[in-house]
Amino acid sequence: MTDALSRVLVVVPTYNERENLPGALDRLRTYVPDADVLVVDDGSPDGTGELAEKIAESESTESGGADGSRRIHVLHRAGKLGLGTAYVAGFGWALERGYDVVVEMDADGSHRAQDLPLLLAALTNADLVLGSRWVPGGSVLNWPVSRHVLSRGANTYTRIILGIPLRDATGGFRAYRAELLGQLGLDDVASQGYCFQVDMAWRAVRTGARVVEVPITFVERELGQSKMSRAIVVEALFSVTRWGIAERSRRVAGAFRRSGG
Repeated sequence: MTDALSRVLVVVPTYNERENLPGALDRLRTYVPDADVLVVDDGSPDGTGELAEKIAESESTESGGADGSRRIHVLHRAGKLGLGTAYVAGFGWALERGYDVVVEMDADGSHRAQDLPLLLAALTNADLVLGSRWVPGGSVLNWPVSRHVLSRGANTYTRIILGIPLRDATGGFRAYRAELLGQLGLDDVASQGYCFQVDMAWRAVRTGARVVEVPITFVERELGQSKMSRAIVVEALFSVTRWGIAERSRRVAGAFRRSGG
């Protein structure tokens, strides 16, 4: 894969993030001034999409409409269609416009913009870089013990049942080379939440992509409500288990075929 990674798009999905979005965009301006941003809004009732449009228009006016240091784009969707489909829509938008790098990042402040340059730098020798809470140097701020246990347990289970050497496959702060995204079969990705992140990481590993993890500091949101729900956790547990069983079945069948040949 090429090392010409000059065009970076940060995809920021939103649903009722009006309080958090301006700060998130300001921090991106500060720490990655050369990156473009795509806000993918799922028809937020609180007006997040409209606010994103105003911020994008204001920034475009300030730069005189020229190729300035950063451009903000907004993709409006009809309603709350889910995190996974929001990212897939953003990925498709990026690939159509020839970006070299596509970043996943939350709008709620949990993913720190100051950590993003570390992810981008690591892409020099990788195809996918995961911002990891659970490698040495990674950390989480302001989580209750129950969330620590849930996240660590989910990642341990995922690592064992899928056989992938990743400490934080459920994390949603990551940077892809666009070339890799084009190989991951985005048209049949239907998973959401934790499950979407695991799905994409597992797909990357199975293609033979170079996947690395760099430590980040994850900060629990201060404003608004978390999108985490029991349904998201159940979906992830069910899907990862199903994928693991299917993968082990394929390996056993392959072994029998080889021994019979």
